[in-house]
Amino acid sequence: MICLPQRHRPAPATQRRQNPSKLVVNTDRAYLVIDGKRLEALWYGPAPHKAPTLVFLHEGLGCAQMWRDFPAKLAGATGCGALVYSRLGYGRSEPCRLPRPMRFMHDEAFTVLPKVLSAARVQECILIGHSDGGSIAIIYAGGTPAPTLRGLITESAHVFCEALTLESIRKAKAAFERGNLRNRLARFHGSNTDCAFWGWNAAWLHPDFARWNLEAYLPGIRVPMLVIQGEEDEYGTRRQVEAIARQAGAGAHSVMLADCGHSPHRDQEDAVLETMQAYIQSLLECT
Repeated sequence: MICLPQRHRPAPATQRRQNPSKLVVNTDRAYLVIDGKRLEALWYGPAPHKAPTLVFLHEGLGCAQMWRDFPAKLAGATGCGALVYSRLGYGRSEPCRLPRPMRFMHDEAFTVLPKVLSAARVQECILIGHSDGGSIAIIYAGGTPAPTLRGLITESAHVFCEALTLESIRKAKAAFERGNLRNRLARFHGSNTDCAFWGWNAAWLHPDFARWNLEAYLPGIRVPMLVIQGEEDEYGTRRQVEAIARQAGAGAHSVMLADCGHSPHRDQEDAVLETMQAYIQSLLECT
């Protein structure tokens, strides 16, 4: 059963009018309200005043539900709480306006993520970002004060655009238009399916996106990093991992997984759980 602690009950109406970012609990689900927009949210484990919070940032075609039971397993293994949410235009969150700007990941990192952490009353956090979510985490960690951040884990994150990435995104476009990708995504995104796909696909395939680069944020990261990528990742090469590990301001431990594609927590779940658990425990022991 998924539930949120009583601590997260909505504030009185007078307070809500003054604070547009909050977390609301219903009997069957929860959602974050950020600048008047509802974001789907799930919570596992202890409340944020009792333990650090693992904050999961999904991939470019992902959502909260697509993490499946991985956040619950990692929360249980580490004793941390876990906040999993869908960005605007994904899953059961409200739709967003298209096209997304090419700086959509910067907007998420600089504007939305700080409000999410505040609304959920997160006191200490470890970010776990997959693909675009990992890139958002890097921008946040290296480009903001990030006062509650204890550590950073990325899976298949990008810090620059590669030819392989664009080739795979073009293939995804063909699979969405002529294959079964639309139906597979609709199981999770429902009425947001077109919004989720085209918001991601059109931004990455914009001609100017070839110059997109996040390496300037890496030296500003002040917490340890764990960088995970599959050796068969169809969206990025090991050059991404090497660039992150070489430039991360507080150092980074990198792991390349054999027989693993773009989603390590699905392709090699046991290995990823073990690796993340050990990293998180090392962070907690440093306090």
